[in-house]
Amino acid sequence: MTQDDAPLLSALDRVPGARERIQSARLKDGKASLVIDAAGLDASGRAALERDIRAALAGVPGADEVRIAMTADKRERTILAVGSGKGGVGKSTVSANLAIALARAGRKVGLVDADVYGPSQPQIMGSHERPDSVDNRIVPIETHGVRMLSLGQLVESGKALAWRGPMAANAMGQLIDGDWGDTEILVIDLPPGTGDIQLSLVQKWTPSAAVIVSTPQDLALIDATRAIDLFRKTNVPVIGLVENMSGYACPHCGEISDPFGAGGAEAAAGVMGVPVLGRVPLTLSIRRASDAGTPPAAGEGEDAAVFAALAARVLEGLNRK
Repeated sequence: MTQDDAPLLSALDRVPGARERIQSARLKDGKASLVIDAAGLDASGRAALERDIRAALAGVPGADEVRIAMTADKRERTILAVGSGKGGVGKSTVSANLAIALARAGRKVGLVDADVYGPSQPQIMGSHERPDSVDNRIVPIETHGVRMLSLGQLVESGKALAWRGPMAANAMGQLIDGDWGDTEILVIDLPPGTGDIQLSLVQKWTPSAAVIVSTPQDLALIDATRAIDLFRKTNVPVIGLVENMSGYACPHCGEISDPFGAGGAEAAAGVMGVPVLGRVPLTLSIRRASDAGTPPAAGEGEDAAVFAALAARVLEGLNRK
């Protein structure tokens, strides 16, 4: 802490017991970032402490925004890997909306954009804000009820990253080791394929489970089976397959067509012995919402219901593993 942080600590003296729980406090560029030890407090106690701290800091000069991360009694965090055998199957869109749907189901959720060569979560989640670093740990940005970290928040938009595998894996590690506070489920949006990033993840952080995203076409499903095989060989349970771009309803006549084929997900899932967790239709509304940074899972209607059902199936799978 520096002299500039002194006003924060003075204000926190007005909250009984708060000073003893402060792990770090920083005031920079109008943002007050605090890490609070909430060990021993139940949910209502943590909420009350956060409310009192925010009220105390409301009048601190220069503290235009207050960010609070709370740590609690150490518990195992569920790391959920979302992978695909190939690119272009909508894995990042599924990851973002799944994370939001899990949060709306009552879980405390974080989202790591581990696709370091093509980070798209800032666009999908509608948050390009650069995160702070406290005590050499990156503090996630919260958007749509989900804490998120992406390399896209840290590098210039459109800049190519000519990194070898170890450099990319190290970048992913800094995101996963960020200050996630009391996050319960950490969704990892992996790059496509079965390369260095995937191997680094399973070797160092050992995901609790994996979900595979594919389109219905035969070629994509062939690649999806490779992704499933990788996780199985590294002893990561695969709880199921998500079929994205599954069927297209004509906006004029309502007729359903299958530009990417049909029935392939059941065939591949049957061969690999995993369930189909859900089907996400090919709709203009989902594409537009993703481009606009307003994920459909954060709203209402049919598109939101699709991802809510998917989240419910994923939670069932996590409980069974």
